This record gives sequence, structure tokens and C-alpha cells, in this order.
Amino acid sequence: MTDPARILVVDDDPRIAAAVRRTLAYEGYAVAVVHDGLDAVDAARKDSPDLVVLDVMLPGIDGLEVCRRLRADKSAAAILMLTARTAVPDRVEGLDVGADDYLVKPFAYEELLARVRTLLRRRDQPEREVLRQADLSLDAGAMEVYRGTRLVDLTALEFQLLEHFLRNPRLVLSRPQIREAVWGLDADTTSNVVDVYVRYLRQKLEAEGEARLIHTVRGAGYVLKEA
Repeated sequence: MTDPARILVVDDDPRIAAAVRRTLAYEGYAVAVVHDGLDAVDAARKDSPDLVVLDVMLPGIDGLEVCRRLRADKSAAAILMLTARTAVPDRVEGLDVGADDYLVKPFAYEELLARVRTLLRRRDQPEREVLRQADLSLDAGAMEVYRGTRLVDLTALEFQLLEHFLRNPRLVLSRPQIREAVWGLDADTTSNVVDVYVRYLRQKLEAEGEARLIHTVRGAGYVLKEA
């Protein structure tokens, strides 16, 4: 029997933290809760959770700094950031420091669970499946990506997006289709999250002047192919 995924919930509001814990525990996850940013870093270092549900506004250090420290520690945990800030620059800031996804408060618990399932889905992938396109390779089990011999460091959500492209090579994928497949939710036509993450992938995959593989199809979406 597979051990349940370990989730660390970090929120300074005891009512929200308790409600999130109950929701996740009811689904069978092993859930720990802390209410302070410094405690969150300590708990993540000690228990190595599979996923961290992380509020932005915290005492001690805020959620952005927690995220920075976990990524500096090379933590493999997926990070789902909770924020009351609705402006795009605020959400992008969280993605830039290493968060894999964000959820704006107030949120429906069904949406929280959908995002958690999406971020944890790779646990069920075959251990040594390797996907390739040109000089790009992705090891689904080891969660490693290479351009030639260069190791490309991706966040968990960047990895999942690239994996989706590699499982659908040379097919034009629309933004709504990508959002639904990768984020696990119905398409949100107001969100530019696909464009943001494609930009992140391109920057990392082309960091040493490599040829572009993810191409924009004007008015349609994106396609992964050799030029």
C-alpha cells in the first residue's frame, strides 16, 4: 500500500489552517500544520513534505521568504501559495521565487483539492520513463530535464508543463487545453498563467543559446517541435 502524500499547511489564521487540514485529511493525506514562517522552514527541513500549502502573509518571515529558503535548500516539495492579493504582479512574484501554483483567497475547497491533486500527480508516473524531442530529454521518474548534457533546473509545475508538451509533440495545444491538462481545472479565459510559464520554460531551456522548441502558433496556442 502506498504511503499517503505528506502535506505541510502554513497559515497564521487558526480557523483557515484547521479547515484546510480537515479537508486534506478527509482525502487521506498526512497533514501537518504550522502558523509561523520560521516554523514552516524548520518543519519542511525536518519532515520533507511532498507539498506545502503556504500562505503569503505570515509572522516571522512571510511566505515569499519561506519559498525562497525552501528552494535554496533544494527542497523537492511542490509549493501551492495562498494569497489574498489578486493583482497579476503579486501572483507572478510568488512564481518567480519558486512557487508552483497559487490560489487566491477566498477559495473553494474543491479547487484547493484539484490543485493539490495536480501537483502530486507525478508520483504515479512510471519511474524510468524518458521523453525526448531533439536534444531535449525528460526523465519522468527522476524528475530530471536535460538539453544535451546540460541539466535544466525546473520547478514542479514547470516540469509538469514541459512533460505535457513532450507527451503531445508536434500538436498545437490551445491555452485552455493546457490549463485544463496541467492545472487540472476548467479553463479560465482571464488567466495568463500559461503564457507566464511558457516564458519561464523558454528562458531555462534556451539559457545557453539552444534552439527554441516551444513555438507560438498565433491565434491558436503553442506547439513543441524542432524549428
